Amino acid sequence: METGFFERTAILIHQEGMDKLAQLHVLVCGLGGVGSYAAEALCRAGVGHLTLVEHDTIAASNINRQLHATHATVGQKKMQVMLQRMQQINPHGQIDPLDQFLTREQIPDLLETAKPHVVLDAIDSLNCKVGLIVESYHRGIPVFSSMGAGGRLDPTKVQVSDLMQSHTCPLASKVRQRCRREGVRNGVICAWSSEIPAPPLPPEPVTQGRPRAVNGTISYLPALFGLLLAGRMIHQQLNPLAPPAP
Repeated sequence: METGFFERTAILIHQEGMDKLAQLHVLVCGLGGVGSYAAEALCRAGVGHLTLVEHDTIAASNINRQLHATHATVGQKKMQVMLQRMQQINPHGQIDPLDQFLTREQIPDLLETAKPHVVLDAIDSLNCKVGLIVESYHRGIPVFSSMGAGGRLDPTKVQVSDLMQSHTCPLASKVRQRCRREGVRNGVICAWSSEIPAPPLPPEPVTQGRPRAVNGTISYLPALFGLLLAGRMIHQQLNPLAPPAP
């Protein structure tokens, strides 16, 4: 890959690293507060092939934390806005947009068709999140997953570790339990917070899926989760013999 606009990255990882990232295919599921920042970080780092899955439309309530959300983009599809941004960042990259609501039943076909090297999970739905982790794990596809970023304020409490070493986070607890029941052990990297979350508002109906509790959010926490996951993934791809996350 020509360095060009990647010249500052190439100083760090050299041509060999640039070539590795250019040949990497990452599946990113979810382009909300976590996924939008993760996907753009991967794009700006020079990941050559991204498959993006997102069905939602930008709402005014997204503006406080989601990369694509501004007053000018409210009402537009998240996928379309992110696709335009990322094509302007790296016009040489391949981006496969899948504008759909992903269900657990669709995950095996998605992984079989896309054939990603790595999966980044930024899905809100518990059932779909667990399904993506379990299916990726049993196929031998490295998966990097976001636990709960809502209801927190303290960035120093955010950690990256094996899923089975996470604690305090209610979402991580549910994911661990269900993953264990389906044969997942060590090997899933996740971003999570040890901060006790503030209570959410009562559940509200959504376009598709079950009603979800409405968590308070702040601008930097979901972004931090997404950037940490993207960073950990890139570091692991460039340093395959590096020790796993503690």
